[in-house]
Amino acid sequence: MSFTAAIITVSDKVAGGKREDESGPALERLLLEAGAKSVVRAVVPDEREQIAAALRGHCTQRRVDLVITTGGTGMAPRDVTPEATRDVIDRDAPGFAEAVRAESLRVTARAMLSRAVSGICASTLIINFPGSPMACEESFAIVRPALGHALELLGGAGVDCARKQPY
Repeated sequence: MSFTAAIITVSDKVAGGKREDESGPALERLLLEAGAKSVVRAVVPDEREQIAAALRGHCTQRRVDLVITTGGTGMAPRDVTPEATRDVIDRDAPGFAEAVRAESLRVTARAMLSRAVSGICASTLIINFPGSPMACEESFAIVRPALGHALELLGGAGVDCARKQPY
């Protein structure tokens, strides 16, 4: 299946130029291997409004099929990616985040600290991933078997989550 995707790296340090984005390129490679015909990447700081704006832009203006966020899903005070995602989604799709947490618990007890969510904005699937490249690769391997069917199902008419109106 061919699809379009976006990756949003959420990190104060990467956005501030103090660290290189390693998760974004790793996810881009995995998405291209999985059949993505195009992948765009963005970096935003750990700011709820900026994360939500980036998500909305990819869902309603660029209208990509899939957005994966990386970073900001833990329990630190600035980890607000789940809240920003909830601000944007129209419908929950919790199975993706639940599957990642369940499988990740087999690797590390720290998976219990994840507050990642997944849901649908318009006809775009959004999934929150952890911030480390290794965790992103593990998480992608967990969700990949269900992505094709999910994106096919979402291919119909959606709702513009910026206005909550059909488009």
